[in-house]
Amino acid sequence: MTDSLITTTVVGSYPQPDWLVDREKLKSQSVPRVRATDIWRVADEFLEQAQDDATVLAIRDMERAGIDIITDGEIRRESYSNRFANSLNGIDIANPHIVNLPSGRVSKLPRVVGPISRPGPVEVRDVQFLRANTDRKIKITLPGPFTMAQQCHDEYYRDPQALTMALAEAVNAELLDLQAAGADVLQLDEPWLRNDPAAARSYAVAAINRALQGVSAMSVIHVCFGYAHLIGATKPTGYSFLPELSQTSARQISIEAAQPKLDLGVLKDLAGKQIMLGVIDLNDSKTETAEVVAQRIRAALKWVAPERLLVAPDCGMKYLSRDLAFSKLQAMSAGAAIVRREL
Repeated sequence: MTDSLITTTVVGSYPQPDWLVDREKLKSQSVPRVRATDIWRVADEFLEQAQDDATVLAIRDMERAGIDIITDGEIRRESYSNRFANSLNGIDIANPHIVNLPSGRVSKLPRVVGPISRPGPVEVRDVQFLRANTDRKIKITLPGPFTMAQQCHDEYYRDPQALTMALAEAVNAELLDLQAAGADVLQLDEPWLRNDPAAARSYAVAAINRALQGVSAMSVIHVCFGYAHLIGATKPTGYSFLPELSQTSARQISIEAAQPKLDLGVLKDLAGKQIMLGVIDLNDSKTETAEVVAQRIRAALKWVAPERLLVAPDCGMKYLSRDLAFSKLQAMSAGAAIVRREL
């Protein structure tokens, strides 16, 4: 963490520029589980250079907005999870399993057709590039093993727990490499814990702890209710799987709280953890005032000591316009500064 109280950070993603991705095409489909190369506007031979340039823009925006712990904006990713998941051995993305969703969208799921293993580092260059371009503390994110297991079609293990534990081993190998590459904070995104709480209670904690084995850097588990762009205005007001995360070895728990107006009394169940609290509503097309953000932080301080509290947007900002995302981060930084002065 930084030396200041009420540390500011982000969940992970930041809006990709319109010149880099076709944002309307991105918004029109479900969150990609296999590759979605059609969203990129830049030719393959120039894509990495373009992604690097856009990553620098995201870094500078977060710095200018006053964010203490920044990410690379996940600019190189088509979704928060598919870049890492699609890189693993045992995964077939060329012949995906097709699922028709209730929303009318189609989801293409990677098929597990063999033993899961990691052929080599996936995001190490991302960390190295981020480290070379900022003097702030840096965070990198990975999809968690439980969530990845829920986002594929298993034709090999035919046992959700066995698949999840295999994915945990692959995640662990990646986390250790990312730690060695210079990441200050390592975050696992586990939004799907809420989808099958019974299965989560059975083996998710063990899988998360296996993924974090040997990790000494600050570790975070992020849970949320999904992108506001896809879920809309109505979200649950409570988590079906949250107190159980106190049993993980993660040092921080990241929760969405602003849009769902979460009863912050649940934080008492996570007394041994640092809390990364969502204080920015990503379904609101207007920027919160600094005082609104400050009110949300004050509400959390009834349950969490300021040295244990970090603030962030509810979720990744991928689907927002860049102007709106930047102004919301500015408001968050200003709101945190108000509360710091009061302490």
